[in-house]
Amino acid sequence: MFTNAGMNQFKDIILGNVAAKFKRAADSQKCLRVSGKHNDLEEVGLDTYHHTMFEMLGNWSFGDYFKKEAIDWAWEYLVDVLKLNPEHLYATVFEGYAPEGLERDNEAASYWEKHLPADHIINGNRHDNFWEMGDTGPCGPCSEIHIDLRSEAERAAKPGRELVNASHPQVIEIWNLVFMQYNRKADGSLEPLPAKVIDTGMGFERLCMALQGKQSNYDTDVFQPLIGKVGEIAGKKYGDDVHTDVAMRVIADHVRTIAFSIADNQLPSNAKAGYVIRRILRRAVRYGYTFLNLKSAFMYQLIDTLIESMGEAYPELVASSDLIKKVIKEEEESFLRTLETVMKLIEKIMADTKAAEKTQIGGKDAFVLYDTYGFPLDLTELILKENGMTADIDGFNAEMQKQKSRARAERLAKDISGWSADLFGELTAEPTKFTGYTTLEDTGVIQALSDEEELLDAISTDDGPKDGVLVVLDKTPFYAEMGGQVADHGVLLVGDAKLTVKDVKKTPKGYYVHNCVLENGMVQVGQEAKACVSRGRRSAIARNHTGAHLLQAALREVLGNHVHQAGSYQDDERLRFDFTHFSAMTPEELALVEHIVNQKIFEALDVTVRTMPISEAKKMGAMALFGEKYGDEVRVVDINGWSTELCGGTHVTNTAQVGCFKIVGESSVAAGVRRIEATTGLGVMRLLDERTAMLEETASSVKANNLKDVPARAAALAAECKSLNKELEELKAKMASAKIDGLFENAVDVDGVKIMTAYLSGTTADALRTMCERVRDKAPNVVAALVGSSDGKLTLAVTCGKNVLGRGLKSGVLAKKIAMLAGGNGGGKPDFAMAGLKDATKVDEALNAVPEIVREELK
Repeated sequence: MFTNAGMNQFKDIILGNVAAKFKRAADSQKCLRVSGKHNDLEEVGLDTYHHTMFEMLGNWSFGDYFKKEAIDWAWEYLVDVLKLNPEHLYATVFEGYAPEGLERDNEAASYWEKHLPADHIINGNRHDNFWEMGDTGPCGPCSEIHIDLRSEAERAAKPGRELVNASHPQVIEIWNLVFMQYNRKADGSLEPLPAKVIDTGMGFERLCMALQGKQSNYDTDVFQPLIGKVGEIAGKKYGDDVHTDVAMRVIADHVRTIAFSIADNQLPSNAKAGYVIRRILRRAVRYGYTFLNLKSAFMYQLIDTLIESMGEAYPELVASSDLIKKVIKEEEESFLRTLETVMKLIEKIMADTKAAEKTQIGGKDAFVLYDTYGFPLDLTELILKENGMTADIDGFNAEMQKQKSRARAERLAKDISGWSADLFGELTAEPTKFTGYTTLEDTGVIQALSDEEELLDAISTDDGPKDGVLVVLDKTPFYAEMGGQVADHGVLLVGDAKLTVKDVKKTPKGYYVHNCVLENGMVQVGQEAKACVSRGRRSAIARNHTGAHLLQAALREVLGNHVHQAGSYQDDERLRFDFTHFSAMTPEELALVEHIVNQKIFEALDVTVRTMPISEAKKMGAMALFGEKYGDEVRVVDINGWSTELCGGTHVTNTAQVGCFKIVGESSVAAGVRRIEATTGLGVMRLLDERTAMLEETASSVKANNLKDVPARAAALAAECKSLNKELEELKAKMASAKIDGLFENAVDVDGVKIMTAYLSGTTADALRTMCERVRDKAPNVVAALVGSSDGKLTLAVTCGKNVLGRGLKSGVLAKKIAMLAGGNGGGKPDFAMAGLKDATKVDEALNAVPEIVREELK
């Protein structure tokens, strides 16, 4: 769905790279326009006819019919079939562009003259009437059809032709007939397409406005049910206030975009397409928060209404309804937890900026909102615009660049493990050839050393092993750390010298750099090295990597096709797999995933690895990492058709070699991203040994006769502890009751208010709370101030009875004033409040002051 034009999926056909299976087509397509050249986000809600997502209705000709038929059929459809008034229609044609040698589209104009009077055929400039999606690709002149939806009086006062392409909300384009004739090349020149193409696009929402006689897309039955539901939730009526109307329109538009995106398996996240969805959702939540006073999650409540309207046409909404609601609700609640803080921060930034007599906030401030609080820049700009202010975008971009530079430096340092990035910058040899897919032993020639002269000097002094020796070979079986898989370990044998390989990295130029410990002997550039990979470690890594592929396939089977890899790591002990999902997995889901993976292991499925053209891999349904760039040739790891992924890592040849699979943990990594940690093969055996040892130790501790008796024995001990705790609580209650009776005896009367104070050592905050509740229940005219000490902490608890509350006393106010006398602070509700105290030497002084504090509050 993340296409912003109907032609995107037909681009190869239009360019002649792929043969068309059919000459004509008609379609309805969901389009998103929230970035790039066609970005309607900022207009949504503020006007009446732009949307983040709309339904594009199109008809296509691939080398078949062209301008005449497209124009005649468009007229027939609009006037004869849909019964739109022809007097209200206008057509634009391309006026030409001399710098590129493009003439006026007289051909299209001549066809329109059969249907429209001359004053309804309008010349359009290169911006409006020469259609191209980007800087390169298919393009050509176009002919837009506009409709004048104003009243008769307005039309009489000013002709519609003067308002075409003038951003008038009732004189709008409803259909664009694009005559694809050219391909824009990288140098800006135009070359004719192999065959002429018709690409038409009509906005369904605008068409509805015209057919239903409305003045706004949002007044049609496409949006009114959603707007009505928003009004119901917010207790507002659409049409009463311009600001709330904008908010309702934004929410109604955005919830469609978000719901369809999730139904198409794109979850909100912090990167790429996922961030687009997160931005849109947060924009809608902010509108509801600010203008509709919606302080809790509300958008997920609109999904049933959306499904009632669109579920029949788009059954994926129905199938994914539970997923859509859960994801949206979680995203809303996550954002709302920080929104109040962010809004206060923005208000302070704006106030400080205005105090400095400026209207532009600093780029660093805008970046802090984005980087620290996840507040999108466009949302900050929107709020500033509402307050007549702007942001320093250049400053923001400068801060963003600084962060990217820092991140790149950190990444580079990590990738090269502290090795100098330009250590081998002058090396002109061919990139290292990796042979490790087919062998674990190979012979390569040393192309470079970290510092050959220094190395020779060190060896000559016979100082023993030298760490940090970096070796580049012309070919190697050692896998370099990449794609989440750790590097191989092993040895390099160079004559009498031995180097232990403890890490391998691949430089941007393609050199495999072996980080070694030179154990003995001497090495020089040009020598041959026998490279031997540790077989056991490689096998363990391969088991875990194949296990990760099995895990992803099982997760998609159990949780749904919205699951996509968001990161991974495999070493010789465990695997870690990050994936897109909206909530924690249940124990039942985890057990089922584990069962499925082990079932596939026991089925002994073949694991085949092939290199093939990426087009062929896509036909196989191979899964790729979203946003990753792949070459024309890709490596595909296929597990009997059940799991097919693009992957450069090492794997077993049959799932039986994985041995077994065990999940050891599931957790959250970020909003919408979960992490599973697991182990395979011998790792499962080690895990079993560890857990058996723990169970045996537990059996000894709880005095169980054997391991089978541990659950029953543990349950019996838990019941015994529960019974003892109950007895202890009863004893504490009796002691507290006795203490309360003593407090009443020593109560001080201040103008009819009984004041009870006490310093009770060894009393927890929970015990103080219980005592205050009993005091309050027992005496409606009481004020109690009790201090307890436990685990080195001093706690003050204050309560006010029902009658004294009526006289204006409040526990929160009293607690704050009392606590200040002992270096503390706190507060709470009128009938109960707590505070932490810092100075134990001032406790008595603070409690002695309670009568006077109460007296002052009663005045």
